[in-house]
Amino acid sequence: MIKTALTLGRVSNLPTVWMNLVSASVLTSAAMAVPFSITTLLILIAALSCFYAGGMCLNDYCDRHWDAERQPYRPIPAGKIKAATVLSLTLGLFALGLSLLLLAPSARGIWAACGLLALIVAYDTLHKKHSSSVFLMATTRLGVYLVGAFAIAGTLPVAVLVIGLIQCIYTLLVTVVARAENYKEGGYGFPIIPWMIACMGLIDGVYLVVAVAPVWLLAGVATVILTRFGQRYVRGD
Repeated sequence: MIKTALTLGRVSNLPTVWMNLVSASVLTSAAMAVPFSITTLLILIAALSCFYAGGMCLNDYCDRHWDAERQPYRPIPAGKIKAATVLSLTLGLFALGLSLLLLAPSARGIWAACGLLALIVAYDTLHKKHSSSVFLMATTRLGVYLVGAFAIAGTLPVAVLVIGLIQCIYTLLVTVVARAENYKEGGYGFPIIPWMIACMGLIDGVYLVVAVAPVWLLAGVATVILTRFGQRYVRGD
């Protein structure tokens, strides 16, 4: 049951979200002269991890009929968990994420989080119906940075917006490539999507090298390693 829950939440990809929040926290603290807080960062990591895992669970719930035909190994069509249980897990994770954000310094993080949740739900319900929904998926990654910045300082520094938009564009690329692979017989023959996802943390690391200090490249590389290691045990696509 635990392995099934981890698979549903694509938890192997969570280090990329954590690195996004490290970037948002470091950049916001520097731009707004707000003391960097490990406690606040951990709260954000816990909350946004719930959002990410909940969004992935909702994705499987919405795709359960499509998966039954094309990806029968997914937990719901494979009979490892009931669809109703997945929906309950999704709602529970979303509620927990919002509750955790109540502990953040600024209440504006809650409003940003509500916008992010709306994007997640919209993407999960529409992405198999409208190809343009890839833009929703890309915007959810930007939303991670927005929630982080607003929860810390109640505002959005330009530096955070820039890295958020860079990751938004990159996520759009990942989503387009993944969508193309779904319709390509036999796939690409190489785990390109897991690698592309893992490299999201490296993008943060490179940006922080330019904006803050070279040492942050190590964090970006560590994120890639941790993500790829996790993907060996839990699928990240």
